[in-house]
Amino acid sequence: MIGTIVNTAAIVAGTIIGTLLHRGIKEKYKQVLYNGLGLASLAIGLNASITNFPKSQYPVLFIVALALGGVIGTALDIDGHFKRLVNKRSQPSQGTSLADGLGTAILLYCIGPLSMLGPVISALKGDHTFLFTNATLDFVSSTVFASTYGFGMVLAAPVLFLWQGLFYVVAEVSSSAVSEALMAELLIVGGLMITGSGLSLLELKDCKVLNLLPALLVPVVWFLFLGLLP
Repeated sequence: MIGTIVNTAAIVAGTIIGTLLHRGIKEKYKQVLYNGLGLASLAIGLNASITNFPKSQYPVLFIVALALGGVIGTALDIDGHFKRLVNKRSQPSQGTSLADGLGTAILLYCIGPLSMLGPVISALKGDHTFLFTNATLDFVSSTVFASTYGFGMVLAAPVLFLWQGLFYVVAEVSSSAVSEALMAELLIVGGLMITGSGLSLLELKDCKVLNLLPALLVPVVWFLFLGLLP
């Protein structure tokens, strides 16, 4: 778990540094950072999806996942509940932007090849290279996020720890549970969700990406179902 601990600590450190910079940055520069985060989200999300499309064994699974997951998430109003929760913990003038920033940061930190494959490789081979590399990237990203949204962005750190910890534990228990095929499907769906966050940050389209979170469960359930077949 040392790689995950380092990754989490990098986000906390980056958030602290970014918060200190936050007070000295003029609004026009914050807007530039905001736009930069949006463009970065588009690039990272599209890269994750496009790279894994050729690896998919079920080309329409991501469509079913987004449709079904979106309906479930909308019915549960995950996006609305999340934003209302953040609003209660932050200043009224900053609540909505902090919620948007947290949602995007959590997706960027958690949904990606390094963040998802890293804990698996760490558990199976004791190699923390992926997670150390991811920690460096997340340190930079968290600094930029915090300089825009403030210290509240530190809440993404425990989420990352639990997410990577889940992959680590599953890989420790069963090395075959997290297959390359399942990972490819998760990265396709997750990449499109990150792309949606980028569109929201750029104020092109409010995709309410958090309502799509249940879509990540669809490939998992599908592969569990296949595993039960004779």
